[in-house]
Amino acid sequence: MDFNEWGGWYKEILDTLGFSREGDENTAALLDKILDEKGCLTIEEFSDEIMEKKDTSKFIVVGAGPSIKKHIKYVKENYDLNDYLIVSADGATTAMLEDDLVPDIVATDLDGKMDDLLAANSLGSYFVIHAHGDNEEPIVKWTTSFDKILGTTQSKPVGHLYNFGGFTDGDRAMFFTLALGCEEMVLAGMDFGTTVTKYSRPNIEGATGHADEIKTKKLIFAERLLAWIKENTDVEVINLVDIDK
Repeated sequence: MDFNEWGGWYKEILDTLGFSREGDENTAALLDKILDEKGCLTIEEFSDEIMEKKDTSKFIVVGAGPSIKKHIKYVKENYDLNDYLIVSADGATTAMLEDDLVPDIVATDLDGKMDDLLAANSLGSYFVIHAHGDNEEPIVKWTTSFDKILGTTQSKPVGHLYNFGGFTDGDRAMFFTLALGCEEMVLAGMDFGTTVTKYSRPNIEGATGHADEIKTKKLIFAERLLAWIKENTDVEVINLVDIDK
């Protein structure tokens, strides 16, 4: 999705959720400044390095929905993971590490369990760190703790930051695979719906809870953006939630 087309989605998201374009742009500028001082990867460098790990056009994207643990077990039993690049959406990283899986790539706005995000990075995961209006504090506090990183924004790209399309960690992970030449995309833990897990909302009591109004709206956008991928690309999309039905 090019930025011109994303602009229509972005305006609708801001209007629906009441978020601030200025806030997004300010945090993006901050992340760009940090990356300029720290150093970061271009998309070409990122692609070259990740393809040295696994030269493939097949991806498994892991979200933090209620099916996540079942789907992690399923992919371990039914897929040759040497043939797939695994991309986790932020808090899904914790669930993967619990089952002794290290994602190749993590898409994050840095609100997952930080100890697990740092552990994944130390174990070899590449990081796509995202700036938006609500995460200025973790961007400042944690970005320099990571290596092998690329920066993204949901507003207009600036400096070192890219915008490949997508809004939540999960659908941004999907769109990022397109930038890496994805031809087959397997979705695990991508339930959408109105149930959240402790992996996406660590402050809830118990393993799952009911999504609040904002989270529900975000998941609706994520599902619509997935539909855009199915309708506008030649990528083969396999959502393991559909296999469950």
